[in-house]
Amino acid sequence: MIPLDTAWRAAHPLPMPSGETDKNSRGQVLVIGGARRVPGAVTLTAEAALRVGAGKVRVATIAAAAIPIGLAMPEIGVLALPEDDDGNIAVSEDAALIATLDHVDAIAIGPGMGKPAAAAAIVRRVAPRVKRNSILLLDGAAVAGAGTLDDLLSPLAGRLILTPHPGEMASLMGCPSDAVGPAIAQDAARRFGAIVALKGGQTVIAAPDAEPLCYAGGGVGLATGGSGDVLAGAIAGLAARDTSPRDAVAWGVWLHGEAGRALARDFGPIGFLARELPPLLTTLLPR
Repeated sequence: MIPLDTAWRAAHPLPMPSGETDKNSRGQVLVIGGARRVPGAVTLTAEAALRVGAGKVRVATIAAAAIPIGLAMPEIGVLALPEDDDGNIAVSEDAALIATLDHVDAIAIGPGMGKPAAAAAIVRRVAPRVKRNSILLLDGAAVAGAGTLDDLLSPLAGRLILTPHPGEMASLMGCPSDAVGPAIAQDAARRFGAIVALKGGQTVIAAPDAEPLCYAGGGVGLATGGSGDVLAGAIAGLAARDTSPRDAVAWGVWLHGEAGRALARDFGPIGFLARELPPLLTTLLPR
């Protein structure tokens, strides 16, 4: 596997906006997620996308959380979606959501969504409407629920990103958790035509036709609630900025991990919070 070291990063620089760029051309991200039990997770994803340089971010979430989230983050737009009896986003033909898909460059589905079946229902509604050249990222429950969606996702080959932890990967691939490793990540990449970030003590980044990349890890402190939501936002924000999907995943993993290292160095190996990661992403971006 290829390490995400200084040499790799120098050979794969992030695109930088010109002085004439406005917020629309700097990349637009849509985050779809949240539920009654975890209404704030989408804010971590949204902030991370902004911190890595995306120009605009919108969050689509349950109606009960939309206004509080919009007030907490005045930098973003919000879309209020119906809620089912279990507190998850309900599948609907929401005109505002469908219209938004035509104006975004990257879509992240899954942060804060607890039930794979509910997340998969949203993927079924959104995936066929992803515009040409837009990126779709599936995280958390959306990955775990995608194991039967091969035909639906196949048109997105080359534009699909999956960010599972080992349990979600086992659900996706229908294998025991103890079988999950780099080889399974590569199998998933080929099966779905996706860039796959298998999160763990060492994160493996697999692509269908490239040697896997690896990042040694940002430390045990990153194993905390909301950390994966931050990573999803960092990757989506970079992808929206015209970074290739593989490079967006690799840079997102590196930025997220190095932010964890910085917090561990300054505050201790465990006990820092996921919401403390996004501001550090900006300081770690190449200048």
